[in-house]
Amino acid sequence: MTELDAAVVERAQKGDRNAFEAIVTAYEKPLYNYALRLLRSPEDAADAVQDAFVKVYTGLGSFRGDSRLSTWLFRILNNVCVDALRARRETASLTAEDENGEETELEIPDERFDPAAVLERQDLRERVRRGVELLPEDFKKPLLLREFGGLSYDEIAVALALDPGTVKTRIFRARKKLCAILLQDGNFSEKKPSKDQKGGVRA
Repeated sequence: MTELDAAVVERAQKGDRNAFEAIVTAYEKPLYNYALRLLRSPEDAADAVQDAFVKVYTGLGSFRGDSRLSTWLFRILNNVCVDALRARRETASLTAEDENGEETELEIPDERFDPAAVLERQDLRERVRRGVELLPEDFKKPLLLREFGGLSYDEIAVALALDPGTVKTRIFRARKKLCAILLQDGNFSEKKPSKDQKGGVRA
């Protein structure tokens, strides 16, 4: 994820509408991807991103550049998503209705590749996605910010109000849990070095 030049942010802070639109264009997709993986609804994710950008627009003057702009944006979006999830749980408890669970693919397969290979990759992405959904929220959020948001450990710490050591530990445990889930589901096999490979160079 490419960071915008500080001059663009400064212009946006001064009310330059084109500069603000540049911010939206640069960060809308990664923010949407993150929201979608948390909220599991394209409509809710789009609403969350829109709400986040409204907060960004009204609060841009408070951004002092102490962290990357993307870190600040993800922190705002994370708070919006947390509020949305809380509201969803409250609504579900009142109505006793289930979420329909319907989701959309984020990536459109490239039809230039072999259809069988495309289907295999789609199936793997879906299995990984389902595995991520099984992770506890405390593990899922930092993992998503790292893998899909492209944030550093320090930036994730700022976004989630955690110390960097806790972030590293949670991401490590998230990856370990995800691997265990995929292994249990039969999606991967543990590779052990063969006797022929031991101590030698493979031809």
